[in-house]
Amino acid sequence: MTDLPVWIQIVAAVLLVVGGVFALVGAVGLLRFPDFYMRLHAPTKATTLGVGGVLVASMVLSWTRGEVGLHELLITLFLFVTAPVSANLLSQAALHGRVPSKAPVPADVPVAEARDGTGPSGSSSATS
Repeated sequence: MTDLPVWIQIVAAVLLVVGGVFALVGAVGLLRFPDFYMRLHAPTKATTLGVGGVLVASMVLSWTRGEVGLHELLITLFLFVTAPVSANLLSQAALHGRVPSKAPVPADVPVAEARDGTGPSGSSSATS
């Protein structure tokens, strides 16, 4: 392997550390959050950014070697497109299955309506 300039090594190291921190935060959030909806939020946001940081660092290093880095770019694009879609589908399935949430009920929604899944107008908020 050829010697890389110090500034490229620093950029790659910073991207790897930032990506690792985001991945760690996502993993800790997955363990610490109390219910499904909060646990779904942690890996889809933080871990996506963590893996994105690692892949961008890999792209920077491959560009310095004269390679295109197309694989890393495609993986990054695929990840940033599919993670929100899969999170949305999982949350819709949980809402349809009436998975309970431990989040506090907003002040403008009566507790009885919040428990049975109906909104302020009495119609069901979950799709059939």
